[in-house]
Amino acid sequence: MLRIVTDGAADILPQWEKEYGIDVIPVNLLFGEKSYLQGVELDNEGFYKLVDENKKIPKTAQPSPHQFIEFYRKIAQKGDTILSIHITAKLSGTYASATSAAEELKGEFNIIPIDSASGSLGIGLMCREARKMERAGKTLDEILAGIESAKNKIRVILTLDTLEYAKLSGRVGTLQATLASVLNVKPIAVLRDGVVNIVEKVRTRKAALERVISMAKEEVSDAPVYLAVVHARDEKSGQSLLAQAQSHFNAKETMLGDLSVSIAANLGPGTVGLILYPAD
Repeated sequence: MLRIVTDGAADILPQWEKEYGIDVIPVNLLFGEKSYLQGVELDNEGFYKLVDENKKIPKTAQPSPHQFIEFYRKIAQKGDTILSIHITAKLSGTYASATSAAEELKGEFNIIPIDSASGSLGIGLMCREARKMERAGKTLDEILAGIESAKNKIRVILTLDTLEYAKLSGRVGTLQATLASVLNVKPIAVLRDGVVNIVEKVRTRKAALERVISMAKEEVSDAPVYLAVVHARDEKSGQSLLAQAQSHFNAKETMLGDLSVSIAANLGPGTVGLILYPAD
């Protein structure tokens, strides 16, 4: 049987876990001395409440190889093939933990760790497409080739509402120049080749949302895409961006989702953006 596993830095719509058989290993959220399993011991709203109460931003830690071993054994039967698709290895050690666990369990399961080179719903859509290919009768090699092809075509473009989280997390490249400038700008971040970089600074929220759309359009033109909007505790901005974006793209399907708190912990509430996944 083919099992599909991802981690808490991936975003999947609530119904996808059951509908497409996607298992999610939680990320560790560290508030001082206390650790929480994302989505198990702490949901999105609980996370933001803790941040509000403590005035501190948590650290995130990838699942350990031991946590992966326990998780694989929990969700799979001996002899199963497990596609383990994870957040870009350039931003997290999750893929490395999965690889270590796969080596440990070599005689038990056929585990194939995959560095998505992406994040958020980019990974979620990759997991969904892998399952859809399997159900369409594609071989494992064909599924892996499809994932590899999609990697280079996924576009993730976000605008941050505040620089505070990104400043403290240290996970956004080329940020220092931005921080040295006026701090009330709305930066635009692009995930490309597995790395998040601030590429532009826009003065207003409205202009930032419009620029996110125009940048995405420059990237995909009229190619058919799955069009997703993600937001961190700002559904109103998410809905507004989705409404604006729909007329600009050849969208086979549109969707709106919450940004994983393990990513929001690094980018901050109010982050909103577009994820475009090839639909051809």
